Amino acid sequence: MQYVDNSISYKPVHLLQPGHADYLEELITRLETRTAVIGIIGLGYVGLPLMLRYANAGFKVTGFDIDARKVAMLNGGQSYIEHVTSRSIADARNRGFEATTDFSAASEADALIICVPTPLNAYREPDLSFIFGTVDALVPHMRKGQIMSLESTTYPGTTTEELRPRLEARGFEVGRDVFLVFSPEREDPGNQQFKTRSIPKVCGGDTPACCKAGIALYGSAIDQVVPVSSTRAAELTKLLENIHRAVNIGLVNEMKIIADRMQIDIYEVINAAATKPFGFTPYYPGPGLGGHCIPIDPFYLTWKARQYGLHTRFIELAGEINNDMPYWVVNKVINALNDRGLPLRGSKILVLGIAYKKNVDDMRESPSVTLMELLRERGAEVSYSDPHVPVFPPMREHHFDLSSIELTRESISSHDVLLLATNHSDFDYAFIQKHAKLIVDTRGVYRDSYPNVVKS
Repeated sequence: MQYVDNSISYKPVHLLQPGHADYLEELITRLETRTAVIGIIGLGYVGLPLMLRYANAGFKVTGFDIDARKVAMLNGGQSYIEHVTSRSIADARNRGFEATTDFSAASEADALIICVPTPLNAYREPDLSFIFGTVDALVPHMRKGQIMSLESTTYPGTTTEELRPRLEARGFEVGRDVFLVFSPEREDPGNQQFKTRSIPKVCGGDTPACCKAGIALYGSAIDQVVPVSSTRAAELTKLLENIHRAVNIGLVNEMKIIADRMQIDIYEVINAAATKPFGFTPYYPGPGLGGHCIPIDPFYLTWKARQYGLHTRFIELAGEINNDMPYWVVNKVINALNDRGLPLRGSKILVLGIAYKKNVDDMRESPSVTLMELLRERGAEVSYSDPHVPVFPPMREHHFDLSSIELTRESISSHDVLLLATNHSDFDYAFIQKHAKLIVDTRGVYRDSYPNVVKS
């Protein structure tokens, strides 16, 4: 393990108050010798890769999920996430991994790592019901000597203000009987360059003893651990990472609108600016923000900041720009049809790519879904093609009874517009351009000028 020294002073184990060292030393020993049992709650895009990492590191892992279908698939050696192979699940099963819906099995684990969703409610305020429900289900089965780590993105203060009282209500003394940390997830689905093991892990403890336990927990499976002074600092670190991206994407999306009005190719401008060897990082525009983090995380901080009498104008402005991008794209479609003497109502629109980014099956907060709804509301006949999403999945807020359309000469030419929303590598773009009546490109795929391509 590579340890990053942030010049944070922690008391050595032997200087902690009497009783602290007993459970802490035993837990650290079990983690370092890989005799500890790791419990991972929430087996989705974050929890499943983390489970595989601990299994590959030699730990026995128990996975918890409320979805009985997922549990049955995993116990059968099958994956339900495209970039996580069934072979890797089967290998983990051979190493002792087991999935369950029975939270009483939490008593058998030494570490409980929570990887559940943290969405927004209808008022764009934090919805921590998944965290609270998970912790409330775990606490009755917890015992002394365990560590609980929260990885779900949330506002600063959640771990200390919400999780700690729940543990204390059970009679535990945090930092002595049990250990509590926050370590934000940093998964990037489909990214082959960075794996769970190689992505540095930020970890903040509720007490110095908690931080020591957290370092041992993650240092046993992750190459580099970055300790910070508190759970609040770790929580804000995650928000800063994603707000940084959201603000810069908002900037480049606004630049795209300006460049479009000035009839300048924004991609040419970005690529030229990127040749500067210092002081510039290229970000690229799109039809909106997707994924579970970037569209949501900024609002966790804006909500919390209001409790301190602060108004996060810069962050909220970027959010407004990014949220408005699907409407801008729809107007592009309307104008492109109008130029050809066609109304949007009754037109057949084929959306190319409905995952939130290229080459994955992840549909969380996908702007493609917003585009489909806006087009449908305005009377268009909407269908989609996505090799990574063969059937439109059940979603909490969206419903389309659709399956992916195969891209043939006939299917392409039978639609009035092909709306390129997600630039999957599997698409044959030359074939699509050859047979399409009209393409609205939101991803800058068609850099050359074509009579049937409108850049959006």
